[in-house]
Amino acid sequence: MYFGRVVGSVWCTVKHPAMTGCRMLVVQPVTPELQNTGKRLICTDSTGAGAGELVYWVRGKEASFPFHPAEPPVDATVVGIVDEVHVQRTLLVQAKAPAPVHRKSARKS
Repeated sequence: MYFGRVVGSVWCTVKHPAMTGCRMLVVQPVTPELQNTGKRLICTDSTGAGAGELVYWVRGKEASFPFHPAEPPVDATVVGIVDEVHVQRTLLVQAKAPAPVHRKSARKS
């Protein structure tokens, strides 16, 4: 599952018959810190999400599961609306670099 923010919707006058009644949304992927990442994509909507909402979405075969028993030809689907996000990142402690080793030259004059 991935995080995203709904930034728009798509209206189609003609689409695949299996997608009749499926809403399509424009979603901007975001990181857990809610920073934009990647390109926007079109997702079908199984939740009723609206513009500006934080959502999570799935890709691949799982994208058609919310519409079971129908199997619309979709690649990505919004499957949840996010209420809150709590992220706690631990700081990585940098290991101290080992002291350089000085070796005497093995040359003889």
